[in-house]
Amino acid sequence: MGPKQPTDMIREQSFDVFERMFRAVELVQQRLNRACQALRETNVPYAVIGGNAVAAWVATIDDGAVRNTREVDLLLAEEDLVRATDALQAAGFVRDQVLGTIVFLDGPLGKPSQGLHILMAERKVKPEYVSATPSVHRAVEINDKRIVELEALVEMKLNSFRDKDRTHLRDMLQVGLLDTTWPSRFPSQLAQRLQQLLDDPEG
Repeated sequence: MGPKQPTDMIREQSFDVFERMFRAVELVQQRLNRACQALRETNVPYAVIGGNAVAAWVATIDDGAVRNTREVDLLLAEEDLVRATDALQAAGFVRDQVLGTIVFLDGPLGKPSQGLHILMAERKVKPEYVSATPSVHRAVEINDKRIVELEALVEMKLNSFRDKDRTHLRDMLQVGLLDTTWPSRFPSQLAQRLQQLLDDPEG
């Protein structure tokens, strides 16, 4: 057999890249499943927030429009944090703190970017945010997980309004989860942000 041709090497590298990408997506789902199961089995209230919550809501309309995310974000009540820590550590996670945010690493060698990121319920994430995070009880069951209510999720995305938040809001607009009636549900500053996206989704 002769030496490998450049096209063969490129094909092998591409296959490896896709395998790693699919594996990364699978690991995110495994972390999410383990965390939710651990909290559910110990009766700790929680809500899935962030990109996984967006994906869950978008999938209720069009699972083909779901965008993958590498982060697992959870909402917990402060009074449940000790019980949640015990439950998550029993499931193999290791509690840490990164830049003021509680993170549960996936094992002792886990990376913060691949851990569970925790937000406290009913608190402002940053002082300049218009409103606080929702109550942990503002959640609905979707596929055996407690997913933050749609209106609360949208308000969180409007508060932070980073590039990825605007992308998530566009995803929800695209599948029809949000429409022109939604801005009236939020404080004026947040309403203006949503109206901006409604008027110019690509802007």
